[in-house]
Amino acid sequence: MAAEPSPEGGPAHAYATVRAWIVEGRMRPGEHLVEQRIAEQLGLSRTPVREAVRMLAAEGLVVSERHRGAVVRTLDRDAVVDLYELRSRLEAYAAELAAQRRTEADIVELDGGIAEFAAALDAPDEDPLARTRRISAANRRVHDAVVRAGGHERLQHMLARAVDAPLVFDAFRHFDEAQLRRSHQFHTMIRNAIAAGEASRAAGLMREHILQGRDQVLLGLRTEGEG
Repeated sequence: MAAEPSPEGGPAHAYATVRAWIVEGRMRPGEHLVEQRIAEQLGLSRTPVREAVRMLAAEGLVVSERHRGAVVRTLDRDAVVDLYELRSRLEAYAAELAAQRRTEADIVELDGGIAEFAAALDAPDEDPLARTRRISAANRRVHDAVVRAGGHERLQHMLARAVDAPLVFDAFRHFDEAQLRRSHQFHTMIRNAIAAGEASRAAGLMREHILQGRDQVLLGLRTEGEG
């Protein structure tokens, strides 16, 4: 039975919920977004759902296809390579700037994200999805702290479009423990380079860190193609 339409939350609630479905893989690439069905699931009218779909399209997570309407975007191997190449160069530059411009408060925030990541790794007997959510959120905090420490507002906006949240989440979901620990180690090494003012080293470490994530995503695409 459908929930009664509710004005509470509106487009923001619809956007946050559907975005989570896409990021976490509950809505798969190529899947059609049926506004009426989503509205019923969320207890909303179609108007806020339609607005949420427009917001998701502006973010690049949804595309409009002829005769199908809005669908979850699909990325092929070349698109993934292009996205990660752009992201690695932008975040490497952000890390370089962070090493030159960081404040004590920036390092404190970065340390907080790294501690949060470590805590997520060591959480005992946690549901795999919940664990991946915690790891992904902590990872975002670390990377956001680096970008903010760089103090380059335009770069922040560019990275907001270059970082593909579903790809990042999917990579963490398929990382084994050794790969997760390696990500934590990279965060720590990047932090230390930034704190020491070693701009070139911070940039190089960040680029390698991002490209290792790319390799895992590409491996997943290849495995799916062979399945």
